Amino acid sequence: MLIRYKKNLEKIAMGLLSFMPEEKNVKILQQTIKEYESNPDWHLYLWKDEDVLGAIGLRIENQEQVVIQHISVNPSYRNQGIGKQMVDAVEKMYEDQYTICGDSHTTEFYNSCEERDE
Repeated sequence: MLIRYKKNLEKIAMGLLSFMPEEKNVKILQQTIKEYESNPDWHLYLWKDEDVLGAIGLRIENQEQVVIQHISVNPSYRNQGIGKQMVDAVEKMYEDQYTICGDSHTTEFYNSCEERDE
């Protein structure tokens, strides 16, 4: 299930986001987390089963679309459909308000989730 990011989950969130290629640098990662904490158009969710296994980060653009800009799953739990479950949960949350898409780093994964639904 998706849970909203909270400050007490910062280390877990940073660990998951650090698997994204553009977030390898600690300073960039810290800036990203600060942006999720302060920007009202940026939303970070964590996927929690018994433990937190994944993260999905969104930004709302022009009050029209939700852009998935980060998606990451703990390597020990990859290829189990968790990424797709996170995408599906985001689609359910925002489907009546916004169109949903990926950015340059997540579009390929997002499109592969959509193809599996067809």
